[in-house]
Amino acid sequence: MIFTKNERKIHYMGAILEYKCPCCGGSIGFDSGSQKLKCPYCDTEFDIDTLKSYDDALKSEKPDSMKWDDNAEKSWNGEEDDGMSVYVCKSCGGEIVCDRTTAATSCPYCGNPVVMTGRLAGDLMPDYIIPFKYDRNAAKAGMRNHLKGKKLLPKVFSDENHIDEIKGIYVPVWLFDTDAEAGIRYRATKIRRWSDNDYDYTETSHFTVIREGSLGFDNVPVDGSTKMDDALMESIEPFNFAEAVDFRTAYLSGYLADRYDVSSEDSKPRANERIKRSTENAFASTVTGYSTVTPESSSVRFNHGRVKYALYPVWLLNTTWKGKKYYFAMNGQTGRFVGDLPVDWGAYWKWFGIWTAIFAAGTFLAFLLAHLL
Repeated sequence: MIFTKNERKIHYMGAILEYKCPCCGGSIGFDSGSQKLKCPYCDTEFDIDTLKSYDDALKSEKPDSMKWDDNAEKSWNGEEDDGMSVYVCKSCGGEIVCDRTTAATSCPYCGNPVVMTGRLAGDLMPDYIIPFKYDRNAAKAGMRNHLKGKKLLPKVFSDENHIDEIKGIYVPVWLFDTDAEAGIRYRATKIRRWSDNDYDYTETSHFTVIREGSLGFDNVPVDGSTKMDDALMESIEPFNFAEAVDFRTAYLSGYLADRYDVSSEDSKPRANERIKRSTENAFASTVTGYSTVTPESSSVRFNHGRVKYALYPVWLLNTTWKGKKYYFAMNGQTGRFVGDLPVDWGAYWKWFGIWTAIFAAGTFLAFLLAHLL
């Protein structure tokens, strides 16, 4: 098997440079007969110039670097926090902020009673807020639409369902901006197969593919509340930050606002994960035309990282069925609705049986045709 350009792997061991075969992992050495590096275990040969360029690429690789500049440090002033009240849930510990004209009697997360603890003080004030565009009636309509067309949903749940509680709440969100510079190395193969009268042949060519570049990220959200499930909050994305405005307490009138209990510092690992994953996915989508592609190394570095603090609008709904609470959420800006539903297991096994029978019939028909033709 002959390897061509970019088909090599190098391991560093202290001060010794050891070349490893990408096919079998064995050590490779110089073969005087072919004037190439050759693996004594699988007989793969490597071009020396290709190995040198690969060595240079390895030396240029850098570790991840993810640094942020915290700009979200604007504190409440006496004018903004005047007239604001703070309620605390004795069950889940949630702290809810609202103006004194809005009565908060139950926790929007767990439904248990809340008690007023005093006025707002000492927290960072949000930089931005996205006002609600969908009202309570739209949230109810979203719930009805969410139930439509669900074949495995118990009919009684749809017919007798009553919303226990519906609340509009502003969820605290940390927003991350950065320019991500990345260098990612992949191992790729191209496989060619052919036959003659005597043998079947398979030729596998190995390649090293390197992608480098940069991507810009603006307003990557990470919710700052332990009560709001990250997966649930991300499932109602995206929010359109172009419609965000400078924060004013007047936007809270008639709504609740969750008080953040996850700091921007503690939110950075989640932001790093989201941005790195998006960067790697974007780069991977450009590596095409190969039989297999495997990432070998990834380096993502952030430049000009900034953090902001905002409030995003969410409708939270819950209902009870057979003694169990079911929770739903709707994006208060776009109307996107999500939530878990119960399953009618009788209907499930019915549909499972139907599709199993169809699959079995199709398999039998294909088998029959293959033997008749």
